Amino acid sequence: MTGIPQDTQRLHAQPFDSEVLAALLDSLPDLCFVVANDGTIVGANSATATVLQKPKAALVGKQFTSLLYPSSRPGFSTALATCFATRHREHCTLMLNLPDGVAHDVDVSLSLYSPSNRDADTLCLSVVRDISAEKQKDIDLLRFSNVAHYTLNPLEITDVDGRIIYVNPAFERASGYSKGELIGRNPNVFGSGKHPKSFWENMWKTIRSGDVWVGEVENRRRNGEPYLTYLLISPVVDQAAKVVGYFGVHRDITEQRRLEQQLFQAQKMESIGTLAAGIAHEVGNPLTSISSLVQVVQRTTQDDFTKEKLELIKHQITRISKIIRDLVDFSRPSSYEVQLTDINKCARQAIEIVRVGKKSKAIQFDTNLDPGIPSLHLVPDQVEQVLINILINAVDAVFGIQQNHPERNEGRIVVSSRVTADHVEIIISDNGKGMSEEEVEQIFEPFFTTKGVGEGTGLGLWVSYGIVKSFHGNIRVQSRVGAGSSFTIHFPLHPNY
Repeated sequence: MTGIPQDTQRLHAQPFDSEVLAALLDSLPDLCFVVANDGTIVGANSATATVLQKPKAALVGKQFTSLLYPSSRPGFSTALATCFATRHREHCTLMLNLPDGVAHDVDVSLSLYSPSNRDADTLCLSVVRDISAEKQKDIDLLRFSNVAHYTLNPLEITDVDGRIIYVNPAFERASGYSKGELIGRNPNVFGSGKHPKSFWENMWKTIRSGDVWVGEVENRRRNGEPYLTYLLISPVVDQAAKVVGYFGVHRDITEQRRLEQQLFQAQKMESIGTLAAGIAHEVGNPLTSISSLVQVVQRTTQDDFTKEKLELIKHQITRISKIIRDLVDFSRPSSYEVQLTDINKCARQAIEIVRVGKKSKAIQFDTNLDPGIPSLHLVPDQVEQVLINILINAVDAVFGIQQNHPERNEGRIVVSSRVTADHVEIIISDNGKGMSEEEVEQIFEPFFTTKGVGEGTGLGLWVSYGIVKSFHGNIRVQSRVGAGSSFTIHFPLHPNY
């Protein structure tokens, strides 16, 4: 053994006796047992005595399985028998009873050991390592994974550079993108572009510093539809408090904002209705007197100039009277009787009334009415009034674009109906001039109109909105400048009047 120090040569020459093994085992932090082939403990290290709170001598002679949870005993016996039979190392995960009364998850490694005394029986060295903390982490991770996967709120996780590494099914449903389309991409893929650069700079500054950022964000689904979310972004940090990623929780507040706007609109309508009743009364009486005086003067004068001006005054009085009647109709509680109403019949009658107008001559009216729509408890005359008001606006929009662009003579208005799970819907679409987003937001306000001076009072849609809301319904508008408009009227199938 040339080149090997003499001390090392003497160490290798010595038999590896039980005292050396005991010293080695006592130096290990894990629990170590020496077990016979029948499972009897013949030795243990100091760590075992400390953890089990028993002296080594008290453990010798006991069955190793007596330290295990009952359900784990067959697993150890099988592993021990296999280890002796194959002389290969075996592993098993068991539950060990400790003095604290709690069963701990342990990983047990079994390997054979042959004493230096050749006449002695082969023994098994069982090294027991407590993996309870690891198991708990696995359980916590599984719980978090299930919560993240099955929660109704959209969740996303990104790396430090903002690349998406995880989205849950709720996020896929909300965004319209599949998981495969989003992994590795930046969340700006569904950005709306509505927020300024400073908005996002502030967000990144906050989360990169390790703080939580909360805000309202407008995103766009895969189909381009906008939706509002309440977004919370929390940094993901490692044990060294270093940011290693970001965790985002979304809550869709689109419907909440829509309901808030409806409530605001309803409150505004109620206030305006009260004001309208007062105005109608105060203006109506003197207007009647003025109209009577005009008629008296018309009958007594022979001057053509005077007659012309009086006729002009009479025309304006008639216009004011119509406005007052609309105000009164809106502010006064309905005296009509609710009855089973055929929505499709109301739609056909409204079309027949509107299509005889001069502006409607060059416009094609199409219908796509669902014959399976049930009759609803409504007021037929009021439903017809709503449809006529919206159809007249559609005719004006189409006629206006035909006047400005004579080459476009394909004016078209489509009236369709359908039934959903909770509502009956009537959709009136046109290919007229359309409206901007700002105009759509004001379309149901009194005296607001997109028509020229003297062409409309701005009360038709206001009154229509009030009628529909009185039946617990709603009107939604989609429009784009130059691309026409679509009014969808919703009536609930089971209203609570």
